[in-house]
Amino acid sequence: MEAKKIVLRPSQERITAYISGKMGIAAVPGSGKTWTLSMLAAKIIRSGVLGMDQEVLVVTLVNSAVDNFSQRISEQLKESGLLPGISYRVRTLHGLAHDIVRERPDLAGLSNDFNIIDEREANSIKTNVAETFLRIHPEYFDRYLKDDLSDYQRKKIHGVDLLKLTNVITNNFIRSAKDNQLSPQALRSALEKHLSSLPLVEMGLQLYEDYQQALNYRGGVDFDDLIRLALQCLRYDPELVTHLQNRWPYILEDEAQDSSHLQQEILSLLSGENGNWVRVGDPNQAIYETFTTADPRLLRDFLNRADVTSEDLPESGRSTRSIISLANYLIDWTRAEHFNESIRGALSLPHIKPTSKSDPQPNPDDCPEAIHFIDQKLSPGEEINFVVNNVQEWLTDHPNETVAILVPRNTRGFEVVDLLKQKGVEVIDGLLNSATSTRLSAGAIANILRYLSDPQSAAKLATAFRVWRRADRTDAEAKTVVDKATKLIKKCPHIEDYLWPSEGTNWLSSLDLEAENPLIYEYLVNFRAVIQRWQKGISLPIDQLILTIAQDLFLDPTELAMAHKLAVTLRQMQNNHPDWQLPELGEELKVIAKNERRFLGFSEDETGFNPDKYKGQVVVATMHKAKGLEWDKVYLMAVNNYNFPSGNEYDDYYSEKWFIKDELNLEAESLAQLNTLISRNPHSLYEEGNASRKARLEYIRERLRLLYVGITRARKALTITWNTGRRGDSVEAIPLVALRTYWKGLGDK
Repeated sequence: MEAKKIVLRPSQERITAYISGKMGIAAVPGSGKTWTLSMLAAKIIRSGVLGMDQEVLVVTLVNSAVDNFSQRISEQLKESGLLPGISYRVRTLHGLAHDIVRERPDLAGLSNDFNIIDEREANSIKTNVAETFLRIHPEYFDRYLKDDLSDYQRKKIHGVDLLKLTNVITNNFIRSAKDNQLSPQALRSALEKHLSSLPLVEMGLQLYEDYQQALNYRGGVDFDDLIRLALQCLRYDPELVTHLQNRWPYILEDEAQDSSHLQQEILSLLSGENGNWVRVGDPNQAIYETFTTADPRLLRDFLNRADVTSEDLPESGRSTRSIISLANYLIDWTRAEHFNESIRGALSLPHIKPTSKSDPQPNPDDCPEAIHFIDQKLSPGEEINFVVNNVQEWLTDHPNETVAILVPRNTRGFEVVDLLKQKGVEVIDGLLNSATSTRLSAGAIANILRYLSDPQSAAKLATAFRVWRRADRTDAEAKTVVDKATKLIKKCPHIEDYLWPSEGTNWLSSLDLEAENPLIYEYLVNFRAVIQRWQKGISLPIDQLILTIAQDLFLDPTELAMAHKLAVTLRQMQNNHPDWQLPELGEELKVIAKNERRFLGFSEDETGFNPDKYKGQVVVATMHKAKGLEWDKVYLMAVNNYNFPSGNEYDDYYSEKWFIKDELNLEAESLAQLNTLISRNPHSLYEEGNASRKARLEYIRERLRLLYVGITRARKALTITWNTGRRGDSVEAIPLVALRTYWKGLGDK
């Protein structure tokens, strides 16, 4: 079969001409790096250099990219008359680590049937150990609290805020310890020998010990363990390294800007000193540093190594020339004009270059009028109203194009989604952590389980009734009936007399509603039948009970499918916790409904999200989740000095909690204390506050890159807004002022 003629750009030709050695590629947004890397993998396979038992190893960031790579390589091999699915392996880092550990689990100290604890279960364990720690040590954080807090503030902080803070510290501390290959025992030994006080390490270590004990009890390892143990296996067994080097003589790494030290070391061992390793990424899109152990400096250093061939993928046909000009100006302004010189390395070259007119993916026709900077001083609510009204108008004129509203954080996104739905706009919210549909479905079922756990509670039964009739909320007349029926249920003195009446004890009949208010009577009779059905299902396994409830609550196929996934999830939780009953399972749904734990619902985060499937609908996403995607029109919201600080004295920082003294970032301080403990420098000292100041700079750099990512999601049109924040004192982000000034200057010429 003759292969289809493929037109390559000069930069792509240079990369696909690769034969061997180490190569680093800096790729701009929309440059087709995944396609180019797939082309290179297929070319290597077609060249015949691989033996029968050898494969090209492709390592990428997320599961959706695994499927994308596999499909693209497969298609190119089929066009060449070769069998797809052979001679290549595509893995996330966790998938690769799992493959390595499965080769020699004994080297990792594991049995052949070891269990992997998924992220949800791991986070649940961490929450539990944090709650236990605070219950035993309620005053532990008092040394860090501000002195002028009121009693009311202290009570709230101890009730809610400190648990959230402890959760974050727990997650970062454990991940960092594992990234440094440190067991709880090794840290305990080091702490006993250390001379100075490190209170955050003492707390972090206790949490780490309790967490690891819980993993051991379950006979499992978490995702961070997999990576750590994979490296351990490679270090312990040179023969295993040689075996894997022979199996994977070529390693192609995507999204290398998000590589961690452990990932780099694993791939370095697998490629060998003189092996074949191609790394592609965009340091300007390194936006996960705050949430992971990723370090964009690793790719930058690799690109500058003497033994590495460095290439660029600078051409992009994604956006109009005007949008490209904005993104390039943000790079230039940051590098040359940012008032804080230590921030100027946040963004780097190359610039994005438009493609030629003969390119297979030419840039959209330029339309400078489609770029809007809204400089009005809007409150958060006013900003949401402005954007929602604006997107409604835009959809009227562009029904066959794609549009996204990108927000800094999930909470803001939920508010946007709610208003869009109120106005009858079709909205896709699956890219928000725990989609709104997931939260609403989980919340509805959770309220039913809360009642079934306490069947004598009139208040909980009334809430269950409201959930059952929740569709009536948008109908004023029906809502009035629901409100009256709810009040009656709350006043019911004996629930049994309503739900399971015997002769002479029929509460509903005693109200004489059948003649006076037949509609309320009908509602209460029908609801009684529903509750009786649910109560009869209490003896069923939890997944079957949830599906029984869902049949009475939901009519929409998406909601029913969501209920099925929730049922499966709770069944898994019950299998992991055999002692859990309805109250505990109801609480699990409650935290899903509040989005306190990650629950993917039917978001396409794992399976690949295609914006072009949603023309004429509004996608709402965080800027982080939008990475790798593109839309015809993009709205960037809340670009103020809180979400995008620059280092001014009036800026606030997300990780510096309002109730902590001296503007300390306790997440950063805990890791600084950990680094002091494990430092090989005997003179290393911990000085409180240094880590918080350094964390500010890292955060500012990352947020500049996030703004760059947001801008480069737009193909044809872009609108950027800002708001004054919840206290009313936030101002425009300085980079936004610079971009608007630059754009106005172009218009004046």
